Amino acid sequence: MLIIGVALTTWLRSERWLVVPNDTLRFTAIKLSPRDVVKAHLGPFELESAWHMTLGSYKFGGYSALLSLPDGRLLAISDFGRFLAFTPPGQGQHKARHGNLIRDPRNDKRKVDSESATRDPRTGTIWLGMEFLNGFVRLGPNWVENGRSQPESMAGWGENSGAEAMIRLADGRFVALSEGAREWLWPRHHDGVIFSGDPVAKPASGQGFTFDGPSAFDPVDMAQLPDGRVLVLMRTLIWPLPERFAGRIAIGDPARIKSGETWHVTEVARLASTLPVDNFEGMAVTPRGDGKVIVWLISDDNQTRIQRTLLWKLVVDPAKLPR
Repeated sequence: MLIIGVALTTWLRSERWLVVPNDTLRFTAIKLSPRDVVKAHLGPFELESAWHMTLGSYKFGGYSALLSLPDGRLLAISDFGRFLAFTPPGQGQHKARHGNLIRDPRNDKRKVDSESATRDPRTGTIWLGMEFLNGFVRLGPNWVENGRSQPESMAGWGENSGAEAMIRLADGRFVALSEGAREWLWPRHHDGVIFSGDPVAKPASGQGFTFDGPSAFDPVDMAQLPDGRVLVLMRTLIWPLPERFAGRIAIGDPARIKSGETWHVTEVARLASTLPVDNFEGMAVTPRGDGKVIVWLISDDNQTRIQRTLLWKLVVDPAKLPR
């Protein structure tokens, strides 16, 4: 009965077309758990603030990817192909913008389901990881599509487990991870592909590898630290109705990714139910002048009334993360 309920909920929200009203973006501060509880789960990460984001309508949300923009704003991208560019509380006075990045004439969510995103800081080019298409859509600096691909190296990934996590590394390589695990119970191994460059321009350059992370969690986003290491956001469903989630943050060195081999990452934080958690799927990193970095997390509310769009502001000193 629980499986049928989850399937029905997923089917109902998959047919909706996201419409964001032109309301004021609001941030409601969330009371944080006691400091010792936070430290017990997050280790070197400090949970500085957490907010519930609203736009006056329950249809707002569905954000599965998050990018940091040069002007201090964050760019959230939904699995309906829409975006929200906003300034977090205390970071500036820019007005929030929202709209479509990609559309499908038939309003078919499977054609616009953007689950991951990455950006070239030099050119402003953005790449979207498309879940059902097992491919990529590339957007120019004006956020208009100028190319797409469906690499053969990702063709065998499940229809609903495509490029859930994806990143352009500082050296120009691209890494994409499948959400679908190879094991049924306590999964920890996922398919990954590394590209020598732009996966739209060089789709044939993809080389497969195995991602090995914390057991029972699936990768949903990645962000690179200034020192080159990569943080991996992971998520699992712990209760189906109403949906309840837990998460993990892991760290790995992308220099160790080799074709045909296993890339191991190390767990560094637990997003447990004793903290204000939801379905966290988006992560972005913003460096600070003191050597520390801000790690932003955003949750996907799955376009339902029983979940929330949460924004976390974490602060960490990369030197305190394991090598």
